[in-house]
Amino acid sequence: MDQPDPTTTRTPDDDRGDLLEPTAPPTDDAAADGDDEVARERALRAGLAEYDLADEDLALLEGEGLEGDALEIETTLPVLAVVGRPNVGKSTLVNRILGRREAVVEDNPGVTRDRVSYPAEWSGRRFTLVDTGGWEVDVAGMDKRVAQQAEVAVDLADAVLFVVDATVGSTDTDEQVVRLLRRSGKPVVLVANKVDGPAVEADAATLWSLGLGQPHPISALHGRGTGDLLDAAMKALPTVSAHAVPLPDGPRRVALVGRPNVGKSSLLNKVVGSERVVVDPTAGTTRDPVDELVALGGKPWVFVDTAGIRRRVHQTSGADFYASLRTQAAIEKAEVAVVLVDASESMTEQDIRIVQQVIDAGRALVIAYNKWDLMDEDRRPYLEREIEQQLVQVQWAPRVNVSAKTGWHTDRLVPALERSLESWDTRISTGRLNAFLGELVSAHPHPLRGGKQPRILFATQASTRPPRFVIFASGFLEPTYRRFIERRLRETFGFEGTPISISVRVREKRKR
Repeated sequence: MDQPDPTTTRTPDDDRGDLLEPTAPPTDDAAADGDDEVARERALRAGLAEYDLADEDLALLEGEGLEGDALEIETTLPVLAVVGRPNVGKSTLVNRILGRREAVVEDNPGVTRDRVSYPAEWSGRRFTLVDTGGWEVDVAGMDKRVAQQAEVAVDLADAVLFVVDATVGSTDTDEQVVRLLRRSGKPVVLVANKVDGPAVEADAATLWSLGLGQPHPISALHGRGTGDLLDAAMKALPTVSAHAVPLPDGPRRVALVGRPNVGKSSLLNKVVGSERVVVDPTAGTTRDPVDELVALGGKPWVFVDTAGIRRRVHQTSGADFYASLRTQAAIEKAEVAVVLVDASESMTEQDIRIVQQVIDAGRALVIAYNKWDLMDEDRRPYLEREIEQQLVQVQWAPRVNVSAKTGWHTDRLVPALERSLESWDTRISTGRLNAFLGELVSAHPHPLRGGKQPRILFATQASTRPPRFVIFASGFLEPTYRRFIERRLRETFGFEGTPISISVRVREKRKR
C-alpha cells in the first residue's frame, strides 16, 4: 500500500475536518528523517496562513520560545555572620540589611534555629549574609544544637557582626560569647541594637567594656545607624572569602519539602555528611529555608531544607505563617523539589497537596518515601495501594525509598534528580513534535463534537523548565484527549519527573 506524502496536508476546505495527516514511516537514514520533519513543519506552518492568528501567536511561531532562567550561585563571595544571644534583633537586622523581609521575625526568643545564608549588597560590594540562632552557653537539647550552628557559622565566616541589646547592656552570656569570638580570630564589629533615640546612646557607650572596640549604635527596626554600621562591616570584610571553594558549572537547586517531621532536615544532614541543620523530634523545628552547597556524584548541588508545610497555611500565625511563605518561595527558587513522605504512616491529604504545590510551581519532582526502616511488612501492601490510588496523576514522578536516619538508599537520590532535571530541560524540535502528533491522531482520532472533528493545525514547544506545548486547533480539544496526548508524550520522549503543560489555541479560518 502506498504511503502518503509526509509533506501533504488536507486543504482547509476539506469538510471532513480531519486531524494532522500521518507522517511517513521512519527510515534508516537519520538525515532523511530530519529532512522529512523539516518539510512537514514548513507545510503545516504555511497552512496556518489561512487562519486568524493573534500577534502573540505569530511571536510564538517566529521565536524559539521562552527558556527558563539559569540560577547562578556564587561561591567566592565573602561571608558576614550575624551572631548574638536570643532576641537581640539579629533577624531584624538581617532583614534591614537585605531591604526586605526574608528572615522569620517574631517577638519571642528562639525563632531562628539554623544558620541561613542570603545574598546581599552594600555600596557596590556583594557578600553573603548569614543569620544565626541565639547563641547560648551551658544549654541542652535543641538550644544546644542551635548554639552549635551559630559556632559553625562563625568558623565559616570572614567577619562577624556581634549584636547586643543596648537597652539591657552586656550580660554574662554576652561576655562568654565575646571569649568565643576572640578565640575564633575573626574580625568582629560590635552592634549596639535597639538604640531608638539619643536617650539610649549612653547605654550603648557602656558596651566598650566588652573589649571589642567601638560599639555601633543602631536601630535595626527603624534603620537608624545601619548605614554607618555596614560601612564599618565592609572595612572588616575581605573582598574574597577565605573559606568558599568555587565549584565548576552552575549547581542545580533542590528543595526538600514535606509535612512537618517527615525527615527533611535529617536527609539534608545525611547528604551533606554533617549536622548542617538542627534536628529535633519536635515538629516544625526548621523555620527558615537553609541552603547548603554540596558535591554529589561529581556535580555541585544546592540543597534547601524548608519548613514543614502545615495543613492550612491561612490559619497559622506568627513564625509558622512566615515559615510557610518562605517554603513556597524556596520551591519557586528551586529547579527540582524532593517531596518527602513518611512511609511508616498512612499518606495524608496534605502529602497530596504538597505534591500538587510543586507541580503548580512548575518544578521537577522526585518523591522520596522516608523512614523506610520503620515500616513493617504489614504496612507495605497498604502503601503500594495508597500510591496507586492517591498518586495516580503523578505516576511520572521518580520514586525513591530511603532512610534519612541510616542513609539507606540515599545514593539513589541523585540519579532520580538527574532524570527529572533532564526531562525538565528537554526540548523537542517542532518537526519531530508535529510528526509525533500526526501519527498519534491518525491512530487515535479525537471524538466527534457536534458532528465535526476538531483539527490540529500545528504544534510547537513554547518553553522548557517545565516543558510547555502549544497546539493550534480548529476546535476545542477535550481534557481527556489532552491527557491522552500528555501520556503519549511521556511515553515517546521520556518526560520522567517533570510536569507538562499543554495549552490549545482555537483559531478560526480567515474569512475571504
